[in-house]
Amino acid sequence: MADYQPKPEHKFSFGLWTVNNPGRDPFGDAVRTPMSPVETVHLLAEVGAWGVNFHDNDLIPIDATHAQERQIMAGFQKALADTGIVVPMATTNLFFDPVFRDGAFTSNDPKVRAYARQKTIRSMDLGAELGAKVYVFWGGREGTETDSGKSALDAGKWFREALNFFCEYSIDQGYGYKFALEAKPNEPRGDLYLPTTGAMLGFIATLDHPEMVGVNPEVAHETMAGLNFMHAVAQAWDAGKLFHIDLNDQNIGRYDQDFRFGSHNIKQNFFLVKFLEDVGYDAPRHFDAHAYRSSDTEDIKAFARGCMRTYLILKEKAARFNADAEIQALLAEIKADDGAMDPFFGKYSAEKAKALKAHMFDRPAMGKRGQPYERLDQLVIDLLLGVR
Repeated sequence: MADYQPKPEHKFSFGLWTVNNPGRDPFGDAVRTPMSPVETVHLLAEVGAWGVNFHDNDLIPIDATHAQERQIMAGFQKALADTGIVVPMATTNLFFDPVFRDGAFTSNDPKVRAYARQKTIRSMDLGAELGAKVYVFWGGREGTETDSGKSALDAGKWFREALNFFCEYSIDQGYGYKFALEAKPNEPRGDLYLPTTGAMLGFIATLDHPEMVGVNPEVAHETMAGLNFMHAVAQAWDAGKLFHIDLNDQNIGRYDQDFRFGSHNIKQNFFLVKFLEDVGYDAPRHFDAHAYRSSDTEDIKAFARGCMRTYLILKEKAARFNADAEIQALLAEIKADDGAMDPFFGKYSAEKAKALKAHMFDRPAMGKRGQPYERLDQLVIDLLLGVR
């Protein structure tokens, strides 16, 4: 039996804001005393994580002086060196401070839009100094409660200009960043712009440097809207744009719950892990999740260990699925292909179209063919429940 212990090659990472979440919610104040960034790094090393990610103000308070920033950075870099924890990704907090009450890159106020750019490039400097190679953008305030006061076309233009600016800044500074856009349908705004991974992929194609920009899909964000998260991930992978991923768990139709990975949707998460492992995804596996509000420090460690353990369990289950003779026999039956239709597939030609138009299909016979999906799905359930 595997021990399901995380190893550096698994590339498991957590944000400073995840294990250090104080348990505050809209109806209750914090229940835990925040840890310092240094303490957080040591906790992550204790539970076996590989990486730590941060928003700029998770690490450096928004009003810190330059001297204070340098002091904090020195302590953080020492903690990284002492533990071997790396910084694979960085991002900017463009949603918490009151200045972003109407958005950051899409604010109607040009001073706010300019400040958001300044804050972001300074944060990019911090991330680069710590070795981050992926930079995530989550537009938590980029949206509206009413469309009467803001043009969606203007907002899209402003967001595009900002992304183009940051791409050029990364090139100019030699940072080599890959940018990853994170979609969410709503919360904290009533409606967020570019609400799904598919919408982000369409937007990326309009940028000056689309090759530098991909996506960072999050389990909870697609699931909130009742969508199939694995399908969004597959679309991003197929487009060559899966630069980063946020793993957690979520009940459909709820607020953004950020539960421990695999704590709710076992089958859905199994197929997600199977997809990532089957295609050879090799970027960070980041857990953007929070421990329950009822948790204390020891339970936070259990939460972090649980995220990684569940991923590794599902990874093992995926390997068993791929090696299971009965499952693979059913898949072979489902995908059976005698090659008779090969002349009609592939690249278009006039001859191929002519032949296809002339071919006689036995539509009634084709319509009578069923597929053993019930049997296959039950085998998956048996596998996941440990009786296979």
